[in-house]
Amino acid sequence: MITGSMGEIYGELTLPAHQKAPMPLVIISHGFGGNLVGNKDYADYFVSRGMAAYNFDFCGGGMASRSAGTMLDMTVLTEAEDLSAIIDHFKGDERFSCICLWGASQGGFVSALVASQRPDDVARLVVEFPAIVLQDDAKARANPDGSFPDTSRVMGLAISRKYNEAAVSFDLYALLGNYTGPVLILHGDKDPVVPLRYSERAAQVFPHAELVIMPGQGHGFTGKARTEAMEREAAFFLDGTDR
Repeated sequence: MITGSMGEIYGELTLPAHQKAPMPLVIISHGFGGNLVGNKDYADYFVSRGMAAYNFDFCGGGMASRSAGTMLDMTVLTEAEDLSAIIDHFKGDERFSCICLWGASQGGFVSALVASQRPDDVARLVVEFPAIVLQDDAKARANPDGSFPDTSRVMGLAISRKYNEAAVSFDLYALLGNYTGPVLILHGDKDPVVPLRYSERAAQVFPHAELVIMPGQGHGFTGKARTEAMEREAAFFLDGTDR
């Protein structure tokens, strides 16, 4: 059992059927309001390429989360605590040659934050359309006196004052330079939720980052683009992950 910010974390560890040597472990972080189901195809693909995958639900991460807690208790900092607990759980496990992080949207934000907090524990980082915009969105929800309402709604889902307060309590861009490992950022040029400029700036702040712009893609990749993203990401994870 892995204990996170609010209690037990539900996750699924999948290993390649015939892999014996130590392999990279990819920890997969879902976006706001989601759960592990939305990224199961990524987990399966990474495993098919000889990696291990740990796909999980953040505590309070979504209405269908099987981890402890509710969305009214969730913030990006509680999710960072969850992800850090998972790293602690698998760190030193002899089955794994290294730990890599993968995150989409808010999960990408949190993965980038944790990589910046724990640079020595993360071999490689992949983020898809990381929701760095959430800090500006939170600021826009503030009352005239700078306080936040007890509850707000984001994408139709209720969040608490704590969510907004946590979101504006730091500047993610000021931290990203702490992570000096390889970073791959993928972002659609038609994303209506997170404007591309947020990833363009992140690619400049990370010391070693590549930004891949996905033509015609929105907030989430579909069809051939989704397959191409998986293939590119798997190759990135497997390139030099003996760290």
